[in-house]
Amino acid sequence: MRYYKHLYLAEGIKKKEKIIRKLEEKKLQMNIHVITLARNEKNQLEIYNSMVFLQPDFPYDDFLVVGLAKGYEDAVEMVEEIVWEVYNKTKGADIRSYILEREQEE
Repeated sequence: MRYYKHLYLAEGIKKKEKIIRKLEEKKLQMNIHVITLARNEKNQLEIYNSMVFLQPDFPYDDFLVVGLAKGYEDAVEMVEEIVWEVYNKTKGADIRSYILEREQEE
């Protein structure tokens, strides 16, 4: 799993390093939701409950995590914020390209 260098964090997230460490160690975090770029390039973003990543055969390495949220509702709100940010900066809705371009900057 890779993490977006401009990682979005919901308001309730205070210790992102701790959450990331637990994700990497495959520790239980029941209310944490992970927003990733969709694995299917035709789609934009996907929301996963972090418990999905505990499955032994889950393709863990294939993800670019763009946001962390506490609870599904916060994750949906974060996706909405990302969409508005992309629209306001590009006047379009290509979230995938926007995130990948920002990831390459600097």
